Amino acid sequence: MSVTTRTLGATAAMALVGLASAVPAHAAEDAHVSILHGVPDATVDVYVNGEALLEDFEPGTLTDPQMLPEGEYDLKVTAPDAGADGDAIVEAMDVAVPAGANITVVAHLDADGEPTLTPFVNDTSEIEAGKARLTVRHTAAAPAVDVRANGEVAFSGLTNPNEESADLPSGSISADVVLAGTDTVALGPADLDLAEGSNTIVYAWGSAEDENLKLATQSISGMHSAPDGVPSGDGGQVAAADQAGRYALVTLGALAAGGLVLAGSRRTARQRS
Repeated sequence: MSVTTRTLGATAAMALVGLASAVPAHAAEDAHVSILHGVPDATVDVYVNGEALLEDFEPGTLTDPQMLPEGEYDLKVTAPDAGADGDAIVEAMDVAVPAGANITVVAHLDADGEPTLTPFVNDTSEIEAGKARLTVRHTAAAPAVDVRANGEVAFSGLTNPNEESADLPSGSISADVVLAGTDTVALGPADLDLAEGSNTIVYAWGSAEDENLKLATQSISGMHSAPDGVPSGDGGQVAAADQAGRYALVTLGALAAGGLVLAGSRRTARQRS
């Protein structure tokens, strides 16, 4: 077992304790979860209630959002192919999952290159007609950066593990990440399609020192507002709520070995570049 494996496992277990109480609860709603694996060079298997949920969960993977009933879950993370009875890198029993939360959890490196766990609350508030939301999250072992959209600085001095967000005209933009106050490109450029009524979330992850910095993207839709002069009515509210429910995200915690625990229904995570 590597030092990275042990360190991240301990960090995740501690983070889990405070996370459940920090998430807002809405008793009538299921929770949803999506998890980004942003720690380089670590692959794990994840078990929930004795069933394999994520196998060979690799760095750079972002899980699909899944509905998760409120309740308690037994979680276990092992080395790949260790099996449900294999030695646990980290485990947590009777983990309480709150209802109605909207969070993305990222396992990543902090500014000093140490594995850490950061939950981000996703902004799913209504977006003005004709606009889209762009959110940028610094989750890399790297200094402060500026984020540019079409060559112009959109967010300046962003540091790990912070985020910035703005509502912009919908459409395609070219985004890159430069060292703060300079034109030195650290990441990108990347072409982003900012769809109307959506929140496009961009993560910088990896390590500048190890020269493995990468970008990951996530999109949450369904925050459309009615055009000017057109009332949304109940139908618009129901549609927005349905979309928000489908793409809402919540954390579960217990992320280890650069892997992250996701509980609920069994699904193999998809790789996204």
